[in-house]
Amino acid sequence: MLMETADGVIGVFRFGQGVLLALHIVLPFAAILLGCRHYLHMLQLSSYQFQGFFRYFKTHKPFTVFHAAAFLLLLWAACAGGDPFILRILCVLAVSVWGIVLFRPRPAKKKFVVTLRVGRLIAILALLWLVFLLLTAAAGSRGTGGWAFLHPFFLALLPLFVALANLIALPVEKAVRQWYIDDAKRMLREHSGLRIIGITGSFGKTSVKHYLTTMLAERYAVLMTPGSFNTPMGVVRTIREQLKPTHEIFVCEMGARHVGDIREICDIVHPHDGVLTAIGDQHLETFHTRENIIRTKHELLDAVEEAASGKAPQDMRMEGAAFEADARYLKFINGDDEIIAANRKYADAITYGLQAGCDYRGEILSVGVQGTTFRVTMPAAGAGTSGADAAADGTETAEFTIPLVGQHNVVNAIGAIAVARTLGVPLNKLKMAARRLQPAAHRLEIKKVPYGAILDDAYNSNPAGAEAALGALAAIAQNDGAEPMLKILVTPGMVELGEKQAEYNKAFGAQAAAVCDYILTVGWTNSDAIREGALGAGFSQDRIFMCTALAEAMTKMTALEAGRKRVILMENDLPDDY
Repeated sequence: MLMETADGVIGVFRFGQGVLLALHIVLPFAAILLGCRHYLHMLQLSSYQFQGFFRYFKTHKPFTVFHAAAFLLLLWAACAGGDPFILRILCVLAVSVWGIVLFRPRPAKKKFVVTLRVGRLIAILALLWLVFLLLTAAAGSRGTGGWAFLHPFFLALLPLFVALANLIALPVEKAVRQWYIDDAKRMLREHSGLRIIGITGSFGKTSVKHYLTTMLAERYAVLMTPGSFNTPMGVVRTIREQLKPTHEIFVCEMGARHVGDIREICDIVHPHDGVLTAIGDQHLETFHTRENIIRTKHELLDAVEEAASGKAPQDMRMEGAAFEADARYLKFINGDDEIIAANRKYADAITYGLQAGCDYRGEILSVGVQGTTFRVTMPAAGAGTSGADAAADGTETAEFTIPLVGQHNVVNAIGAIAVARTLGVPLNKLKMAARRLQPAAHRLEIKKVPYGAILDDAYNSNPAGAEAALGALAAIAQNDGAEPMLKILVTPGMVELGEKQAEYNKAFGAQAAAVCDYILTVGWTNSDAIREGALGAGFSQDRIFMCTALAEAMTKMTALEAGRKRVILMENDLPDDY
């Protein structure tokens, strides 16, 4: 009987030991699979750039701590042969469970998309994993540590393997990228009569793109780059998937994070016209200096000047309906922008804005929750100018109403009016188009709610744009003569500003203190800087709240002074890799 009991205990022990052994093989595999998905998502969000990918570990300390701790624990498990075997197994299990919890899928603001590029990275990662398993198995068989304790090291070193896979894939991606670019160039060469208008700027380019497309559509068949397709491959994808023989104008938004980015897009599309909306300290993390930003943004106007001087490729043709109104190569610049004015390169550029001296000069007449009415004084035109008042000085005026608020939106609308008017769209049609303008998604978009209004400015942010958004918040909160509405700011602050990030967020906090009744910061990236700026400007400490997530801020903002009408500014919304 005693022998049977002992055999039973031994059997249970061996069974439990077998289960632990199986788990400490299976669980690391599960953690690695989840980790690969997570880091491929972060790599995708950083546009497959190493700088953005590794920045993630600076702002997400739990992941950095995990990989450091996992490496040390697994190193002990692999090398500490004299310690209890079961303790070493539990160490591996602990690391694996920790990884599974850390890498578990969560709701994402921008979902992970398994593209062909991601598929190629997955294949390379799988190959790296297989090679690692073979090497660890060989090492284990030679007594340098059991394979079972070596193979989880892939989990501890996972970010490096993902980066290595991205590095290995670069030659293939470069070849694939060039094939797509060449195909897009071929399509543009074969498209007779297509006028290409490039739009760039540190901010405002997406709004101007949408406004201009709406206005040009009154006379022409227009294609624009959708959403935020403002990278070289985004532009190429738009051309290859959406360009039709019937299109007469292509409105191409051009974004940049590095010197030469705009030049690269211009070398693909060869714009006939260029619009420079603004220059500001955005993406300083990659540009490093304002001078680099200025030089990069002017790459668009430089390309237009090259075309005008005959240095552009011979396949650029100025024929078709879109060239009948004005066959020149045109440059448009925001005359209100101080940096553009201080670094103006081309005297023939057409200026627009609210300041005196602009070729297309606006004057705001009224602002309300329903929108903004403004007057524009512009160069007089010939036929098709019904509704304008001609003056002896060769100018004419016209009033426009847009369902948008914010001085910067008015300037952007004037820029679109300037381009569309120059290209022959009649004023009466421009006025109708202006009433139909819609803000680009999440760019100071007014959303009416039962308790007041939300100003959704969640897509990106920059110092000048944030200040303009606060101005719009103050204007709407006046509530057309009724009791002023409560003004609430909800923001995680601004990023990608390099060494000046804390400085700009502190200034933003001070600006918000002069406008807002309450400030709700989201996350920890910039909360301290915003809070410091607000308190330094005399803002009451009991009116600023630090929220860990947007959901917490949303609950808090509706509870403040319940029953009172409010307008809430949602300024910026950081992606998942911040």
